[in-house]
This record gives sequence, C-alpha cells and structure tokens, in this order.
Amino acid sequence: MRLSSPMDLRLLSLALLFILAWAAIGYRLFQVQVVDAAQYWAAGLAQRLDIEELAPQRGVIYDREGRELAISINSTSVYANPTQIVDPLTTATVLGGMLGVDIERLLADFQSDKTFVFVARQLEWEQAGEVEALRLPGIHSVEEPKRVYPSGTMAAHVVGFVDIDSNGIEGLEAQYDEILTGVPGRVLAEKDPGGRVIPSGRYEVDPAIAGFDLVTTIDQEVQFAAEVACTEALARTQAARCTVIVLDPHTFEVLAMAIIPTFDPADRSDVDASTGILSNAALRDVFEPGSTQKLVTVAAALEEGVVDPDTQFLVPDRIEVVDDACDSDHDEIEGCFEDFTRHEDRLMAVKDCLRVSSNVCTIMIQQALGAQRLEDYLFSFGYGRATGIDFPGEASGNINLPHGCPTCPASAAIGYSISVTALQMAAVYATVANDGVWIQPRLVSEIVDGDGRRQRVEAASHRVLSSETARLMRLMLKAVVDDGTGTLAAISGYAVGGKTGTSRKFDYSAGAYIEDVVVSFIGMAPIEAPTLVVAVVVDAPQVGDTGGGVAAPIFAEVMERALHQMGVGPGAP
Repeated sequence: MRLSSPMDLRLLSLALLFILAWAAIGYRLFQVQVVDAAQYWAAGLAQRLDIEELAPQRGVIYDREGRELAISINSTSVYANPTQIVDPLTTATVLGGMLGVDIERLLADFQSDKTFVFVARQLEWEQAGEVEALRLPGIHSVEEPKRVYPSGTMAAHVVGFVDIDSNGIEGLEAQYDEILTGVPGRVLAEKDPGGRVIPSGRYEVDPAIAGFDLVTTIDQEVQFAAEVACTEALARTQAARCTVIVLDPHTFEVLAMAIIPTFDPADRSDVDASTGILSNAALRDVFEPGSTQKLVTVAAALEEGVVDPDTQFLVPDRIEVVDDACDSDHDEIEGCFEDFTRHEDRLMAVKDCLRVSSNVCTIMIQQALGAQRLEDYLFSFGYGRATGIDFPGEASGNINLPHGCPTCPASAAIGYSISVTALQMAAVYATVANDGVWIQPRLVSEIVDGDGRRQRVEAASHRVLSSETARLMRLMLKAVVDDGTGTLAAISGYAVGGKTGTSRKFDYSAGAYIEDVVVSFIGMAPIEAPTLVVAVVVDAPQVGDTGGGVAAPIFAEVMERALHQMGVGPGAP
C-alpha cells in the first residue's frame, strides 16, 4: 500500500500515536493492577483504617484491710476539631465561661489548622452533659480514666499521685507505675471518608489488660491517728514539719507514715511544689539524729563485750577529744563535748548513761569500743545506705568518720557526724524490738494480678545483735521512760521503752549550725515482746526544743491508739 498524499501520512502518524498511548496506558494498568497491586491495596486500606487506643484500667491501691486508697473511674473529656468549628469566637466564649477555661487559649486553638485539641479534661458527668447538650459544631467528647483518692489526703506521701494521663509521678503510683498501668488495647475499624464504619470492612478489637492491684502495709486507723497527732503538734509547737512512722517490728511493714503538712493528691492546683511539700520527708529528708543514736553506741559496746549494763564510769560534765579544747573558745564539735547540764564528777553505770542521756558517758563508752567497731555497727544497723524500701528517691544518709578526724567518732557516738532518715532510725529501733534482726522495710505486702493471684513481696534481713543484747537494750529503753528523759512517753497500763533525741540543724548553704533543732522520740511497746515501734521527728519547733518535751507526747498518743487498734490491751509486759 502506497501513501500517496500528505493526508495519508497524517492519519498514519495519528494512528501510531494512539497505538503508543494505548500501549502506555495498558502498561501502566498492568503495573498498577498486577505488579504493584498489593502496594496500592495496602495504601488504600491504610487510608480507610482508623485505630483507637483503649486505655487499660489502672490498678487499685488498697490498705492492708482492703480499703481503697487509689482507684480509677471513668470521666468525660471534651475536645475540638477546629476544622469543623463554624464560629470560633462564640464557641470559645461559651465553653470558656461554662468550663472556666481561658478563652484566649481556646480561641487560638480553634483558629489553628489542627484536627484535635483538648478543651477540658476529666470533667464531672453533669458538666460534660451540659456541653454535649449545646451540640456545638466541632465539639466532641470522649471517655477516659481519672485517678481518684477516696481517702483524700490520708497517706498522700505514701500513695503519691499521677499526671492527667495517669502516669505515676510520685510515691507508690510512680514506684509501681508499670504494673499498675496495665497493657493498652485497641479498636481497628475500616471507615469511609465520612468517618462511618464500613459494615463489611475490617473490624478488630484487642481488649486492654487491666493493671495489677497493690495491697499496702498501711493501716488506715493507725495512719489517721498519726496524722491527727502530727497536725495537732504543729499547731501546738509551730514546727515546720512533723513525721511519724509506725512499724511492725516482726516484719518491718510500715503501718503508718504520716508527714504533716500534707496535700490532696487529686488536686494539687494550689500547692507550691518548691516548698517540698510533695516529697516524702520520712524517706528523703536527712538530719543528724542526736541522742536517739546513743542506742547504737551502747548496743555495740554490749554486743562486743566491752561493757555490761552495770559497768561504771567516772563521768565529768565535759570531755576533751582534742587537747585543750575545753579550755579554748571552740564549741563541742571541735573537741570539747559537754552534758546538757553541768554536774560534778560522778560514777555512772552504762544503763544510767542511756537513761539520763549523758553525752560524756556515751563518748567514754565509744572510746572503749573504738571507732572502727562503731562504724561497723552503724553500717550493720542501716546507716549510710538506703533501706531499700519500695519507694522512689530514698536517701541513704551518711556516716562521716574520715580517717584522721579526731572528733568524728565522739560526734557519731552521740548522734552528730552522721545523717539519717526517719525511716532508718525507725528501723534501728525495730531491730532491737525484733530481737536483734534487721529486716528491709516495705510499703507493699502483696501484688494482685487480674486473675486474683497474689504475690507476696519478700524482704531481705540480717542479724545485727544477739537476742540477749536486744533484750538488755529494751530494758534500758524502758528506764528512759520510767524515770529518765522520756517520761512524757509513758502510757498508762503499758510497759513502754524509747529514747529522746535533740540535735541542732545544719545549714548546708552556710556551712554552719543554726538555732533551729530537730527533736525526736523513738520507742516500742509492750517492752518485753514489742508489737509496735513508733518514731516521731519534729522539724524546727518554735515552742519547746527537746525530744522529751515535744516528740515524746506525740509518741504516747500515737502508740496508745495504735496498740488499741492492734488489739493489745493494757497490762501487756
């Protein structure tokens, strides 16, 4: 066939172009529908799939009797899709006034190009219902869990708190956050462009797994008594803080841990966190214990056979550990140590040394014991290391006995040159109450999974003293309360033992001691077979300045209430 005209050539060219175009289209269709079909199918499905996370139910925190200290409930949060809002100014004004939310912030959010912004979270049902009834375009609601604390401020420093997303921030909520949180679930649904579920599309639900529950060692009745006693003590003494710890000496379980001032874990909006009020002072604040430390010095000397309760010392009213220190202007931590009151040289038995809280006699006992053995016993009793209690941020304290320091052993013997937490000191006395065995303190006794299986929390332990030394120490502590420095700790009908403590506060920023003091009383009852140990620490009282005058009455009040709660009646030995 011959092409005899230009028209024929143009037709042939056009035909070739159509053939090439159809070939290209066919190749592209083959590429899309055959070669890359799986890829495009997956991309299309991804556009239709909507995945929503299902928040797990956070575990419950109970006291030892199964009463709820922290639970999660359903609440309603209001959110907005700014692309759907018709009138941002009116919407922001209405919602801001109704919910008490900053109107300018809402307006900025509503005028943004975002597709999701929270308006207000975790509202009460009634308030959320009022918002929903307005049917404002672009305003929606969603359910989410809210953490609540049925007992209010009780044991707030122990339980701790969570943030608005239910992440543990403080206390047991933070320590056990991972197991309390559980495992999130999800809902996967195939939806059309309008957001409607496609009936024949893909739909899958992976349910959330609830978090584990915690059974704490806290007894709410004992905790309440401790908090009331501390609150009244602050009003009476105008102190900065009051801390009370109640331990079961057979297990070292914490029955109460009260720190006043306290806070509401559910509403911290008016709390100034910089004051440290949210921090658990019983486990994180350190102080020099003063005379409550003398128990360790005397117990170590008894255990090592250096002295017995009736060993006598000729005790002056002051003693030098640095030559001529008492004849200079130096104060006692620089080499001259004095008793609280002046007295003539007198014979004093070891048991009387503790009863009247003689600094000089205690230092003489330490000198017979030796610095190294004292340091060994301090460490064995738990000084200078965290107790390992199940709580975040516990302080370890410090044993300051550097080689070549002539005054440090004497200072440590009477409760200076070392720093401790209130819990460490409570554990020291619980060791004596427990026939000489130290046990790791704990706040959680059991972890309960979703099937109700209970896992006991185990604790480490080690022996510090023989049971006989512990018994002798208990008798000496009883004498302190009977007719020594701790008579205000006595409880009618009960045999009580304990020790007073008073120490000046050290200002680390200034590098010097200040006028404020920390006073304490730590004791146990009934003395022959102690059921409870109570430690009281009062920081910077302005009315009263001794452990015997300020802390001992608080001890007596808490101990009596706690003994009644534990079913220990008067007349126990």
